[in-house]
Amino acid sequence: MKHILVVLTTIAALAAFPSAQSSKKVFISADMEGISGISSPDQLSATGGEYGRSRKMMADDVNAAIRGARRAGAQTIVVNDSHGSMRNLRLEDLDPQVSLISHSFKRSGMMEGLDETFDAVIFIGYHAKAGNPAGLFAHTGSGVVRDVRVNGVSLGEGGLNTMVAAWYGVPVALVTGDDVAVKQVVEVATSAKSVAVKRAINPRAVELRPFKAVHEEIEEAAFAGVRDAKKFQAKRPPSLKVEVQFQEITIPEVAGNIPTMERPAPDTIAFTTDSMPKAYTLIRLLYRYINPD
Repeated sequence: MKHILVVLTTIAALAAFPSAQSSKKVFISADMEGISGISSPDQLSATGGEYGRSRKMMADDVNAAIRGARRAGAQTIVVNDSHGSMRNLRLEDLDPQVSLISHSFKRSGMMEGLDETFDAVIFIGYHAKAGNPAGLFAHTGSGVVRDVRVNGVSLGEGGLNTMVAAWYGVPVALVTGDDVAVKQVVEVATSAKSVAVKRAINPRAVELRPFKAVHEEIEEAAFAGVRDAKKFQAKRPPSLKVEVQFQEITIPEVAGNIPTMERPAPDTIAFTTDSMPKAYTLIRLLYRYINPD
């Protein structure tokens, strides 16, 4: 009887703490607008008076997700700093065992480093897409973009990033941000857990939730999301028609001269490709690296 009890206790322990054989690899893309505690533009860049505080708040949200992912069996975790300069997170502020992808000069921007070897993706601190009348700091890519459509579907950053993950067959396990942002993302990443860390009143006003409650929710949602994440067959449509609509015509005026680019409207550039990662890179090139001045 004593031997049976020992065996049962061992089985229970193994179930509670995933073994090396069940270890998982997790990718975290962290933006800043949707971080808990963020409410003002002066918190979002190095020129702002509260930027130092924001970097810590960003790390706190990411670390909460890391704790949950670890509990679910994540042994390898890669964090991609995905906001602005993409040099917001400091390695010393993060879990000491994670890798950090830093700086904005990346082909794949917010999804740099992701491939088919990952088991789950987590989006931390995301915001609503451009044009949304309520989402806090709503935009897509940068302030020059009015909308991005892939095969006719309007997508924000969370939606585009979900499509990149799906290209590799990797599920989105969790998204955090304001209530408008997370609702938008889970419409595309339908199996993802979500945590609304604050309530958007309009694009500039917000109701902030207590840090302790938010971090506990992020940890628990990350645990459940990574635990339940199931890789699937890569979703690779044979053709992707991408339309990037801009706030004005200056960038399309320049980009329309690039081979393979079309200009179906004065404010829009369109192109067709067979690769979502390539589409993502081209979208980023259009809004970030073309300077018509």
